[in-house]
Amino acid sequence: MDSKTRDILEILENNARATPEEISALVDMPSKEVEDSIRHLEKVGIIRRYKTVIDWELAGEDYVYAIIELKVSLERRQGYDAIAERLYKFPEVRSVRLLSGEHDIVLTIRGKTMKQVAFFVAEKIATLEQVQSTSTHFVLKTYKEDGLILEEPEHAKRLPVSP
Repeated sequence: MDSKTRDILEILENNARATPEEISALVDMPSKEVEDSIRHLEKVGIIRRYKTVIDWELAGEDYVYAIIELKVSLERRQGYDAIAERLYKFPEVRSVRLLSGEHDIVLTIRGKTMKQVAFFVAEKIATLEQVQSTSTHFVLKTYKEDGLILEEPEHAKRLPVSP
């Protein structure tokens, strides 16, 4: 991949609303060439989709997120991909990742309440034949999502002191 294509991807990753004209100015390419490049990247699947990062808490919607670590046993002639496919089909599952280390797979789950997430894990995940054990961690606060800082730190302001 050439450096201009990489630059286009990085710009879009940070701002999916960047126009071909804006990108063109940043990468020193004609706008039409940028459009053609983006279209090609979409066609071959390098650009999968465009995403908006939403601060649901600020929008007044309360969701509970949990990180679920799984230890799994592999079935004959089926690897981790088969288990991952079964897991990512659940609408509650936001991400599925294969890990190295103590656990095999980690899931990010979203639900309306802690109880809903707990029941989902107990009834849908833990009951899968390949799942040996689960470890659930509820997310208390998200500071950064997809490279975007959600809560800027407040800067301490000094009070004026008069003599």
